[in-house]
Amino acid sequence: MSKELLRAPRGTSDILPDDQKYWKYVENIFLKIAIKYGFNRIETPVIEQSNLFTRGVGEFTDIVEKETYTFNDRGGDSLSLRPEGTAPVCRSYLEHGMQNLPQPIRLFYQFPMYRYERPQAGRYREFRQAGIEIIGEYSPLVDLEVIQFACELVSELGLSDLDLIINSIGDDKCRNNYISDLKTYYQNRISELSHLDCQRRLDSNTLRLLDCKDINCQKLIKNAPKSLDYLCESCLIHWNELLEYLDQLGIDYKIDTTLVRGFDYYTKTVFEIIPKDQGSQSTILAGGRYDGLIEQIGGQSTPGIGFAIGLDRVIMKLKLESKDEISSNDDNVRCFVAHNGDDAKKFAIKVVTKLRDNGIRSVLGSPSRSLKSQMKYASSIKALYSIIIGEDELRSEILTLRDMVDSKQEKLDLNQIIEKINRVKI
Repeated sequence: MSKELLRAPRGTSDILPDDQKYWKYVENIFLKIAIKYGFNRIETPVIEQSNLFTRGVGEFTDIVEKETYTFNDRGGDSLSLRPEGTAPVCRSYLEHGMQNLPQPIRLFYQFPMYRYERPQAGRYREFRQAGIEIIGEYSPLVDLEVIQFACELVSELGLSDLDLIINSIGDDKCRNNYISDLKTYYQNRISELSHLDCQRRLDSNTLRLLDCKDINCQKLIKNAPKSLDYLCESCLIHWNELLEYLDQLGIDYKIDTTLVRGFDYYTKTVFEIIPKDQGSQSTILAGGRYDGLIEQIGGQSTPGIGFAIGLDRVIMKLKLESKDEISSNDDNVRCFVAHNGDDAKKFAIKVVTKLRDNGIRSVLGSPSRSLKSQMKYASSIKALYSIIIGEDELRSEILTLRDMVDSKQEKLDLNQIIEKINRVKI
């Protein structure tokens, strides 16, 4: 009786060797810009106490209500797999006393997240994000810097046909008035809310009504109150300064007063970078200011702003756009060591060890294969060079080096081979 083939859980995927070049390309560009902007790396546990997300992200958000992987451990504590990066970074900021360091603190991360969602193109249950956070500064100049980083990142990645969408949703001083009027607007039209989720959000998370993609809800959204009309003086000054800075740098943007983002912790500036004509379901990068989050999870009132970019979605877009410049040459096997006979095998072990000690990515041929079969394998893995060790090479310790591109061969000692291979730029 045959056993059932085991597969990866639904909504997860393996990152296979052929795809690694895309991941390395994206992660290296993100890392380069993060370092250039003065950010330091942070990593947080994949599991957190569940109340970090109910208090920080919001008890009535879709993520907390429907999407977190939450469980009780053997000690009875409620834990959740990390569904997003900002709340864990802020928890770490507090726990390790970073508030006592010179402010602001500039942090970046790259790690996997987990949400129980309906899998579809670019949306998975295990997905990977890279993000930045600047904690401890209220100035809109920092908002500009975060948006500038985001725009530079997508530009460096070579992504095209994207729009930067921005909005301000105010703060606790002015947002409550806006939400009150928004709630009244929808209560007077409750019969037109076709989605049960929208009817539920009317009381629990009113701002999220502006994020509904249903046709009937879209009609209501057009005439709904606008957040920008409710900004208090300080929020309006913040907003206008940000626009002035963006204009000064020539950063193109579109203002969308329906943009609210899905987490309760957002205040003032929110933004997204999305493909043109595809809408927020295809968001590549998103972020905003969260001046109340650290207070919500037990700290003093502390401002913060950041963004996260969905790496899976970026790589999907890179593949669709067939980025020819994404090369995996630095991952190529630079030298294959073929050998024939027991004595040659023992010598080949020494040769491949010295190659590796000199930074040359090398593969040793299999002793169970003939010399001809080993050379076929060298071609199949796209080795740049092959060293062939037979009886003549053993006697003289002058090795045969074959260029696998043009099939030319020459006789060299091992030191000459190492020097030659290391001179070749790939």
